[in-house]
Amino acid sequence: MKKQNPFIPKLKINLMSRIINLKTGKSEEIKEGEKIRETVERLGVPFGCEDGICGTCMIDIIEGEDNLSELTEQEKDLMRDRKHRLACQCKIKKGEVKFEIN
Repeated sequence: MKKQNPFIPKLKINLMSRIINLKTGKSEEIKEGEKIRETVERLGVPFGCEDGICGTCMIDIIEGEDNLSELTEQEKDLMRDRKHRLACQCKIKKGEVKFEIN
């Protein structure tokens, strides 16, 4: 097995994804694997409880639903589906997600 040369630093690659609010046209980059809550809040999504109970942060996913995490129990309880999510519950896996505020 080949060993890492101690004089060459290991590179940590942070892959970035993009979230786009289609109504405003604004977008932001976000690290893959991160919760989208703070990013979409800056893009105009209102929040209430932030625990998936109140439903204030409902968003419609126009494109890229496969780039988000699986539905949580809180989302299922509020009858959400892959195209209709709670922003407080989602993580971005990769790629680009386009949304509108519900």
